[in-house]
Order: sequence, then C-alpha cells, then structure tokens
Amino acid sequence: MDAPVGNFETQKQGRAMSNRSVRVLLYDHTAELGGGEIALVELVRRLDRTRVDPVVLLASHGPLDDLLEGAVPLYHLLMPREVSEARRAAIGRASFQNVTVLLSLVRYIRLLAKFVKRHEIDIIHTNSLKASILGGIAGRLAGKKVIWHLRDRIADDYLPPRMVFVVRKLGRWLPDFVVGNSRATVATLDLRGTPSAAVPSGVDVSKFHPAPDPELTESPRRIVGLVGRICPWKGQHVFIEAAGLLRKEWPNVQFQIVGGALFGEQAYEAELREKVLSAGLEDVVSFSGFQSDVPSIIRRFYMLVHASTVGEPFGQVIVQAMATAKPVVATNGGGVPETVVDGETGILVPMGNASAMAEAIAKLLESPSLAAQMGHAGYERVIERFTLSQTTESITKIYEQLAQKEVAA
Repeated sequence: MDAPVGNFETQKQGRAMSNRSVRVLLYDHTAELGGGEIALVELVRRLDRTRVDPVVLLASHGPLDDLLEGAVPLYHLLMPREVSEARRAAIGRASFQNVTVLLSLVRYIRLLAKFVKRHEIDIIHTNSLKASILGGIAGRLAGKKVIWHLRDRIADDYLPPRMVFVVRKLGRWLPDFVVGNSRATVATLDLRGTPSAAVPSGVDVSKFHPAPDPELTESPRRIVGLVGRICPWKGQHVFIEAAGLLRKEWPNVQFQIVGGALFGEQAYEAELREKVLSAGLEDVVSFSGFQSDVPSIIRRFYMLVHASTVGEPFGQVIVQAMATAKPVVATNGGGVPETVVDGETGILVPMGNASAMAEAIAKLLESPSLAAQMGHAGYERVIERFTLSQTTESITKIYEQLAQKEVAA
C-alpha cells in the first residue's frame, strides 16, 4: 500500500477536530478521468467537513491524483495487475476458475478491509462498478456500511449479460444503500428491497452558465455540436447522417464533433472520418478532438445534440448544455427523459434514427425564438434540480441516515 498523499499528522488532527462528523471512504478502482471520477472530485471539494470527514482511496495512480491532492486525504491501495486487467466480459465462472486471479482478489479484499478498520471508516462509498464489488465485500468483512454509486445501467444493452447477472445478484446483498445517477439506472439493478435513491450528477453553475452571444442568432453560420467520447454507442455516425440530410437546406450550419476515442476505439473514429469524406461533408462536419474547456465550447453552439444509440445512464453533457441555456436534441432512452422535458427544454428523438434527428435539428434552426425559449427553460430546470450543491446535500443526507442507523444498531 502506498504512503498517504499529504501529511499524515495533519490528517489525524483533522479527524480529531471533526469527531462528530461521518467518516466516509470514497473508493474508486481507477485514477483516470472519467465522468464518475470528475463527479467524485466535485463532491469531495464541496462536502461540509463539519458533517462529513472524507477520505479517498484509489486502486491506481493517474491524473485523478492531481485533482484530489490537497483537497482530501488521499491514499492508494494498488490493485494487482491480474485483477485490474480483468474485463467486464470476464466476470463469471470462467474468471473464477483462474486460481491466480482468485487468490489475488482475496488478498486485495482483505487488505481493503484492514484499511477500512485501521482508518476508522464509518461508510464505504464506492464510485465505480469494479469498486462496488470489491469495496462491497470488504465492507461486509469489516462490518461497515456500504453505498454503491452506480453510473452505469445494469442492462444487457450496456454491459455483458454475465456481468448484468452477477451485479444484480450482488446488489441485493452487498450494499446497504444504492445511489444511481438516474431513476432509470437504479431500476436496471432490480434491487428487490435494498434502499436506493436517484441523485443526478449536478453541474457546476459557476462554470456552466448562460453567456449571451448575438452571433448565435444573427450570424448565418451556426454550430450544431455533439460532445462526448467517440465510440459506437455514442452515435456519432447517426449525427453525421443527420448532417448529410440537412446540408442542402442548411449549407451554412456547421456540425462539430467534440471528443476523442479511448479504449481502443480509434478504428471507429477512422470510420467516422471516412464516412464524412465519402459523403462529401468535410466542409460542414468537423472533428475537434478532446477539449478541456467544455463550457466555452458549448457556449459557441447554437444547440447541443445527444445521439446515443443505447440508453444513456444520465447524460452529463446534456445538463451542462442546459446550464448554458442551449436547447437540446437528444435520443429518448435511459435517464435522458428525466433530464430533458420533450417540447420544453429540448426535443427527444428515437435512438438510431437520423431522419428524426435531422427533423428536430431543423425545427430549432428554423425558429431561433423557439430555440431560445427551450434554452431558457433548460437553464431554469438545471437551477431547480441539477446543481452540484443539490447533489452534495443529497449525498450528505444519505451518509447521515446510514450513520444514524449504525448508532441505533
């Protein structure tokens, strides 16, 4: 186990000063910067230290370390390579026939349980699917409360069927409470009695906020943007098809794809670029790659398009666009209908339907006043339901609820 990041004596003093707060271990198997990891950073930065005493434990090193260092006591319990490299599709009988992997799992979970006891943890809050399984078992061994935070839909169209079966079974036994980023996500786990709540991943309204730009309505050159990791289920190919359908009527509209390919999906990006060239769309469809300043990117859009071909668990970029008062055209599945009110804050279209997507985009292009009206309604909906302060308060109340049950027991 790595030494803690930061000064250990300072950490102990902080615990003594906040002995009435709930000591929570936030555990994640990765230190890469995915949506869940960014959400973890936003949460720990905002937790009220008079109510919650957070500690973060990561199973690997990565860019997440830099974002957390100095904000919270940070530790590492490095996961054995054979465990960290286990893929989702390997969950089930075949993986457990591998004695080496099984023994490594057992040793790692025992070390995790010891960490929990040594650091006087009250609640384990797991932040990823792999962390939920490992942290859940360790929590049981240590006799501590466990919260699963799900950001993935546990369904066959999103995960391997064997993985779905295992996670659903464990979800009825390991966690004391399940948090999902949408009601749709929670429903896929089929909990059958385990307490749960849908807590949307809030948006930072100090970063994502409306910035009036007259060029968006006065200039004939408008940007219709899609933001997200480039991969087949995110539907960039459907977006390109919609652009092709709109090009003749809207030659001055630009269709911008923002995001990069990860996890071996570069071949799909190459297919997308070839699709643009073969359709003669290179003058209207552009690829911007990964962009760190997402607020500025979205503010330049006339509207945001979400094109996922399977149900999105939540759709963080949709909320970010709404926070900047942009209308949204989004595919109707997963948790998206909980965010976008069809006909009020945007337009929902069937998944994988380029014609319907093009029709919805055209409707908003034809009526800047309607686009502005939907954008304003989206902003109001974010302020009402989807801010980071609301997310933090909801999570804090769950911590306190579980801690009170622990005291009562």
